[in-house]
Amino acid sequence: MAFTGKRILLGVTGGIAAYKAAEVARRLIGAGARVKVVMTRAAQEFVGPLTFAALTGEKVATAMFGPDRDPLEHVALGQEVDAIVVAPATANLIGKVAGGIGDDLLTTIMLAATRPVLICPAMNAEMWANPVVQGNLARLQGRGLRVMEPAAGPLACGAVGLGRLPEPDLIVEAVAGLLSPQDLAGRKILVTAGPTHEDFDPVRFLTNRSSGKQGYALARVAWRRGADVTLVSGPTSLPAPYGVKCVMVRSARDMGTEVKALFPEMDALLMAAAVSDYRPIQAEVRKIKRAHEEMAFHLTQNPDILKQVAPLKSQQIVVGFAAETHDLETEARRKMREKQLDLIVANDVNRPDSGFQVDTNEVTLIPRAGDPLPLPLLSKEEVAVKILDQVVALLKTRDGVLVKNA
Repeated sequence: MAFTGKRILLGVTGGIAAYKAAEVARRLIGAGARVKVVMTRAAQEFVGPLTFAALTGEKVATAMFGPDRDPLEHVALGQEVDAIVVAPATANLIGKVAGGIGDDLLTTIMLAATRPVLICPAMNAEMWANPVVQGNLARLQGRGLRVMEPAAGPLACGAVGLGRLPEPDLIVEAVAGLLSPQDLAGRKILVTAGPTHEDFDPVRFLTNRSSGKQGYALARVAWRRGADVTLVSGPTSLPAPYGVKCVMVRSARDMGTEVKALFPEMDALLMAAAVSDYRPIQAEVRKIKRAHEEMAFHLTQNPDILKQVAPLKSQQIVVGFAAETHDLETEARRKMREKQLDLIVANDVNRPDSGFQVDTNEVTLIPRAGDPLPLPLLSKEEVAVKILDQVVALLKTRDGVLVKNA
């Protein structure tokens, strides 16, 4: 994700999780952001301002008044940044902001803020469950502030439950959503990703080199842009994208079952999975033993998922993918016609820096109508942005047609 040129205000309040805020700052800076830290007095009991100053290269703001303080800093800091993140946010801070109290620099900044705000609560499980705290959080959400659900696990008090500050990488992902255009808000997007495994026996299976990285990037970026995203994934080692509903499957038939069930409720399907075309006719119940110099297996075709969902299509946008080793555009256009696609993403997997198991891709976007759009070598996240730009345009055209024909 790219935060280049973005300025983030990071508010740190007085909880044991304040030490994790240093890692949040480091990761934001690593992604290209400029970070300004504001600490409450209680936060300084857990982590010193020098830590954040060293990480960010900027002086940490800690007080409203003083010889070196700008009397209008509380206004400027909440209006001259691109986003505000409070991590950790204590019950005390949440209550003050919900009640309109500004009795220190951070709470006063929050009152004057005009930029998007992300609140990352961290507290004891009983405090989190307290109806007053929940009511305060509801008030903040009602005013347009975004609230992250805390994580479950061991807490500093020794209890186990909800209340842990989410991991820094998840907070950074939530900030990316805060800064992204919300042009997919209200849309339901279905993404498939990864390979499928077709079993020969309990030990061996037929598969391909897909890592799932492109599909996971699509799901991540679609969520950032406001979509309600469901990801149907074959076996991968990738962590589930933040905010995305994940359905894990193993075989092509399993994936087909899930996609067909989910597709009718979707606005768009992005079929990025590398689905195995064939499977063994019969999977052995026991491990096959070494016995002969040669061994032959009989394979049968798996169902073509896109061909199966095509008859279910009403107004959905359907995007296919063509990973080819030759005749790239010819093969991609053939698949588009046969599978009734609105857009196909074609990439030459002969290149070592494009396609399977790498973080970059060089693709050509081929719409049903219009000229192909070849893209340079980009990160898979950047490719996902370009694909979703096309999906947004297709959805707007679809909506316009529906209104015109209404």
